[in-house]
Amino acid sequence: MTSLKYLKSLFAVAALLASTLTFGQKDLFNGKDLTGWTIYGTEKWYVEDGLLVAESGPDEQYGYLATDKSYKNFELTVDFKQEANGNSGVFFRSSIEGTKITGWQAEVAPPGKSTGGIYESYGRGWLIKPDPAKDKALKFGKWNTMKIRVVDDKLTTWLNGKEMITLQDEKIGNATGSIALQIHDGGGIKVYWKNLRITELP
Repeated sequence: MTSLKYLKSLFAVAALLASTLTFGQKDLFNGKDLTGWTIYGTEKWYVEDGLLVAESGPDEQYGYLATDKSYKNFELTVDFKQEANGNSGVFFRSSIEGTKITGWQAEVAPPGKSTGGIYESYGRGWLIKPDPAKDKALKFGKWNTMKIRVVDDKLTTWLNGKEMITLQDEKIGNATGSIALQIHDGGGIKVYWKNLRITELP
């Protein structure tokens, strides 16, 4: 009996190690260049002092920086700091043609503009906005941490440790695709990003 319990313990440890190796946290941004990412549009994406910078270009249109790899279930954390009007976002389970993106966006926006809410571009529009009282979690002009957790048809966002929304949506549950950062149109936007880390989930 003791040997059987011992073997079961070994199998449990092996399974845990396998899960960690398969679904461990990974850096999406290496702090040096845009390896693993593709630029869509004419807006500016570059690396400066180890930070990923998104900046409006001369065309002042929408722009995207998307992962070459697709993801379905995951937990993503990212730090961002906004300058100017700072209107941006984190897309997931998305696909892009030119600068037309389909997918779901966790909003990154100036105060009072529903940071942490979920918007579907070229689709249903706003799916859910945070309670306006939660907007005080945003530290505009300073570093913020957003966490996005997506498992099948359920997603949750947090901003600086504050849960912003939880949404269950069948359409999201049936999709897979890239993670993409956005520059909104209109010009005058600059956003810094760092610590883009993802843990894939089963």
